[in-house]
Amino acid sequence: MSEQIIQIENVTPSDLYGPNNLFLDTIKSLFPKLKIIARGNFVKVIGDPEEITSFLNRFELLTIHLERFGTLSEDIIIQIMKDDDEVEINQRFSNPDDILVNGVGGLKVKAITANQKKMVSAVEKKDMVFAIGPAGTGKTYTAVALAVRALKNRQVKRIILTRPAVEAGENLGFLPGDMKEKLDPYLQPLYDALRDMLPPQKLNSYIEDKTIEIAPLAFMRGRTLDNAFAILDEAQNATRSQLKMFLTRMGRSAKFIITGDITQIDLPPKQPSGLLQAIDVLQQVDGIDFIMLDDKDVVRHKLVTQIIKAYARKEQQQTIENTTNNTTS
Repeated sequence: MSEQIIQIENVTPSDLYGPNNLFLDTIKSLFPKLKIIARGNFVKVIGDPEEITSFLNRFELLTIHLERFGTLSEDIIIQIMKDDDEVEINQRFSNPDDILVNGVGGLKVKAITANQKKMVSAVEKKDMVFAIGPAGTGKTYTAVALAVRALKNRQVKRIILTRPAVEAGENLGFLPGDMKEKLDPYLQPLYDALRDMLPPQKLNSYIEDKTIEIAPLAFMRGRTLDNAFAILDEAQNATRSQLKMFLTRMGRSAKFIITGDITQIDLPPKQPSGLLQAIDVLQQVDGIDFIMLDDKDVVRHKLVTQIIKAYARKEQQQTIENTTNNTTS
């Protein structure tokens, strides 16, 4: 006889055990040779060592499924815990298609466009990826999905999401509330993406224990981000020194995504964008990839694509006019 204790992490025990312990009773019935005792976040298993090993492998798949899909049923439990082909069941429940995250309310988050898929592929191969393109191309959303997937797959221990709070500047002190309340409006798009991908209770828990940290770029100074998936959003509004500071925060076993739209720089006219400099300086650095998204990647209302094209035409026209005027003067 052998004994093993499992600590349940990343899922809520009540979701795993089911209403009135219905799912737990089903699990016990599928392994009648084992004595299974559940107490809160811990499960004790007593029995033959080989039977325990088989149970532990299936039980881990069960928690992975619950963590990714957010739901269980008796049929799913039976499939995972008793399927004869362990390799097939592992592939089916551990690596579902091209879904990045199974979000809230059955939402399946995928890379939709060609360049979004390039972005996913680049992140899988490189530790630092720049995703650059206009509004609505899914840069931030895809980046957050990749970060949540990495956290769920235990590839990283935490997620760091940051943005430059450019609009705040010297006026920050005049906004109502404490520091968090002053800064939250600038970080709202990151919260919005996370709310699509994580249940409210789980998201709040991650934020409270700093597994997920959302903070303005200035708060990154002096830190080393180990075992983290870090995203710098709106990087076009980071100054040269700020962007260099962020890039050099990269610690061991870390992934970095930098997103930005070089057509929407909100910095003062005499303050150069750090993103423009990074594109020029880092193109040839091994281990860094650049993904350029365009109007074909817009996943918002179809009018957004037309708006982007109209502004691009106007900017091109102004460039031609300026060139002509400079030539004639």
